[in-house]
Amino acid sequence: MSSLAELSLRLTRLKEISGIMSDMKSLAWMERRRLSRFLEHQHRMLANMEAAAGDFLGFYPPDRIRGPSATLVIAVGSERGFCGNFNERVLDALPAPQSGLRMVVLGQRLGAKVHDRPDVIARLEGPGVTEDVPGVLDRLMDVLYGENLPLSDTATTILTLAHEAEGEPVMKPLLPLAPPKRSFPYPPRLQLAPPVFFAELLDQYLLAALTGRLYDSLSAENRQRLAHMEQALDRLGETLGRLVVRRNRLRQEHIVEEIEVILSGEQTLRHGP
Repeated sequence: MSSLAELSLRLTRLKEISGIMSDMKSLAWMERRRLSRFLEHQHRMLANMEAAAGDFLGFYPPDRIRGPSATLVIAVGSERGFCGNFNERVLDALPAPQSGLRMVVLGQRLGAKVHDRPDVIARLEGPGVTEDVPGVLDRLMDVLYGENLPLSDTATTILTLAHEAEGEPVMKPLLPLAPPKRSFPYPPRLQLAPPVFFAELLDQYLLAALTGRLYDSLSAENRQRLAHMEQALDRLGETLGRLVVRRNRLRQEHIVEEIEVILSGEQTLRHGP
């Protein structure tokens, strides 16, 4: 009987785990749906900002500050688990240490994997859900401006390494801004002096671009978590099916044993000792 009781207890625990995993799968699906709405708006807004920046730079190219070139990579990993090899893919795509390269890592799980890299200047907590993005951006911008990077200088390069919403990790340049794709006969009309306008534009552009990259990464993370949960639930369902068959067989064996004991007792009563 003990083996049947242990088997029933294991079945109960696995069913509880299955319920928890189903809830996690539902949450990942809901987060993906929410992010899809944000991403469409964010990508459209960023495209408009890039077009405006291109128009401006066509007439007011930034001054080149004489100094050493600087490259900063912002790598985005996951804050939560149960997303397969999400962080390992980002880790494999990181550039090798080199002169002039600095890195900021978002996500404690990815940060733990690069704790021994000397070029990592900050390891920050990443977003776990959509609502975490503004707080993460505030801390990230504090790091960027704390490094005193001349953002308007073409010698400064800022790259982001993050998962695309529907794909693999991709290294994307944020700065310097790309040269204009089209030219206009007249310069844009500005209400601010060009250097002031460009500084304000860079602030807004960086926030919008980084927001989009964090949304992309979160969407990809939940996509992978959703797939991971589906595979795990399939395997768990197969395990539960085998255990149910085994439990039913053991229960049937115990019933047969009880019947045999009862029948043996009746025979003893009829025929005597």
